[in-house]
Amino acid sequence: MLSTLHRKSLAVSLGLLLFGGATSVAMAAGSSSPADLGPSNTNQRVNVTLVLGLRNQAALESLIFSSVTQGSPSYHRFLTTAQFADRFGASADDIAKVQAFVKQQGLTQVELLPNHLAIKVSGTIGQFNQAFQTSIHDFRNADGTTFHRPNATPKLPSSLSSTLIVASGLSTEAKYRSHRVSAYSPTTPAASSTMSPMAKAAKAAPAAPACTGNPTATCSPGDFTVGDVANRYNINPLYKAGVTGKGSTIGIATLADFLPSDAYAYWSAIGLAVKPNRITQVHVDGGGELSGPAGSGETSLDVEQSGGLAPWADIVVYDAPNTDAGFFDVFNQAVSDNKVDSLSVSWGEPEILYFPQTEGGVDYTDELRAFHQVFMEAAIQGISMFATSGDSGAYDTVRGFGGSLSDPVPPPLTADAPGSDPFITTAGGTTVPFTYSFSGGPKASLTQESVWGWDYISAYFKKNLGVDITDEVFSVGGGGGVSVFWPLPVYQAFTSGIRKSEKNQTWLFPFYDINYTLPANFKGRNVPDLSLNADPETGYLFYSTEDGGLLDFEGGTSFVAPQLNGISALLTQATHGRQGLWNPQLYAFQNLFHYGAFSPFNDIKAGDNWFYKGVSGYEPGAGIGTLNVTNLALFMTVF
Repeated sequence: MLSTLHRKSLAVSLGLLLFGGATSVAMAAGSSSPADLGPSNTNQRVNVTLVLGLRNQAALESLIFSSVTQGSPSYHRFLTTAQFADRFGASADDIAKVQAFVKQQGLTQVELLPNHLAIKVSGTIGQFNQAFQTSIHDFRNADGTTFHRPNATPKLPSSLSSTLIVASGLSTEAKYRSHRVSAYSPTTPAASSTMSPMAKAAKAAPAAPACTGNPTATCSPGDFTVGDVANRYNINPLYKAGVTGKGSTIGIATLADFLPSDAYAYWSAIGLAVKPNRITQVHVDGGGELSGPAGSGETSLDVEQSGGLAPWADIVVYDAPNTDAGFFDVFNQAVSDNKVDSLSVSWGEPEILYFPQTEGGVDYTDELRAFHQVFMEAAIQGISMFATSGDSGAYDTVRGFGGSLSDPVPPPLTADAPGSDPFITTAGGTTVPFTYSFSGGPKASLTQESVWGWDYISAYFKKNLGVDITDEVFSVGGGGGVSVFWPLPVYQAFTSGIRKSEKNQTWLFPFYDINYTLPANFKGRNVPDLSLNADPETGYLFYSTEDGGLLDFEGGTSFVAPQLNGISALLTQATHGRQGLWNPQLYAFQNLFHYGAFSPFNDIKAGDNWFYKGVSGYEPGAGIGTLNVTNLALFMTVF
């Protein structure tokens, strides 16, 4: 079947925007900011999630680390949702106080979540304006879409200041984008005149070698499958031992609906036998939109990649609207249900877009704290979580807002959220060895796996064709850097190569009245933690009906997070139980055992993501490095 589907949609794929697939809050550089249409209709009914504060957070953090420390009495003694609610969720008194406030404001309680971290309520915009002393306005984007959001930071009642974290859902702005990227197609006339995009794509991939190893592999960069992932990162010995994810459940958190038939079409096309009827869909808050522009292809590839690496695992897909409430609620629902052993997300936005300095004075950092609470709940329930680091290299704002290193004020070094949270394992990207050619130029090769950054494409054009395409490809690459919100977690404290935030990092974006200098020398969480192949030039096939069928030369850290999710399902079977938060274990292994034939890690010592270079050991380009999955399974079993 693969032969009949192969390249069917290549023209569609290459015809997409460079970063095709999903909408974003961010307008491209040169666009105007959303137009304020004035106050919203106060009689319009909306749903809002009131996020409640944790109890005993320090004790919870300590218990999380104990739960993944071999020899601890708490090792792998994970909690149920009810046990979490009883020990760390909001107390009965605190819940009663919030419920009394809801009733006093004329709002209606819809649901108290089982983890006791959130209450869903409904009411009119006028009631929420009064309850949180704000004014919600309607806005129109340049593309004609509309949304509403507060034009001033909502104020929480002082009597609930220690109980209520944030009211999520006062904004319906589509804030998040999927981290998926298509292969480079030259747009500069001088660069593209000698070769069509389709011919370029065909020429970039070398002649197919004899393909050995996993039977579903293609061994062809740009047409890679999950079988090629298994070949490269030593998963095949687990398959030979009967480890296929059986008994495990994979979770996908996403902001777009999808067609489950896409996943089955992909697995069938590559000749992969999978467990029948394995996909369950849960539509949170009514579910996400089903369409190519909304990001349905992202959801499809998440299921295809994770479920392809663990072909006998069950899969639960949680989708929600692309709003702040939708993003929180999709995590909260998945973690509260506690049905999945691992959970990945391939959506995010620059961390600094939560800061009041970039949001017209409205402070959204409480949303980061709300996510943080749910991620800690996941960790103590044993759910391993994975997020993307982004596809804008070390400069996370560039993908949505533009910018160049030659600008009078270059874009700042930034990290992506939620991947910057310390209770998620964050996925970076590499480029694997391959031979390539662009626009009729000579062949060139990358000879070792490298940190993914498209400056190698820019260098190729400059050297071989005399064309400077830097502004076209900047800053495409694997995300990575230093959080300026989350402090350095203890598990990174003894790791060589950890960085502080750089000096003189200013984001100047006049269209949004942004002129913000980020904190310098901040000792923050470093990302990513791990990397796998993500460069679309050495990328993958995936199937999405909403994007035209079978696409090739696709990549991004959107592929890596679900691949780690699938690998986690294999480990769940191999070790006979959930693994919990990976990070303390990963950094301990790296600090003690380093790299080599018997290590769980492969060191990435080449390439860069436009700032952070691949060097021996940890760096915020590829993190610790890539995986030797069979060795990791042995380490997880023994240690």
